[in-house]
Amino acid sequence: MTISMIGWVATCVFAVSYFFREASALRKIQAVAACLWIIYGVAIGAVPVVVANLIVAGAALYSSLRPRQARNGQPTVRIQEQTLPVVVAPGAEERESGIA
Repeated sequence: MTISMIGWVATCVFAVSYFFREASALRKIQAVAACLWIIYGVAIGAVPVVVANLIVAGAALYSSLRPRQARNGQPTVRIQEQTLPVVVAPGAEERESGIA
């Protein structure tokens, strides 16, 4: 694989990341692309490419791995669907059974 191919693969991986609907998946794929860009930057000796993509990869990994925060700063908790108790009106059991 030539050095320029690494850059093209990084570009394709980054572009593909936008087809993921889940934000954390998008960020993880972008982190992979940034790592490819880092390899490419090292291979061509481009320090700005390496530094910029170190920042991008770090931010993408951090934001996809940390717990999501609510607006008030508290970690969000996934709420499981709760079943509501069945409330029976007084005397309903007697009416259904035919006892009056």
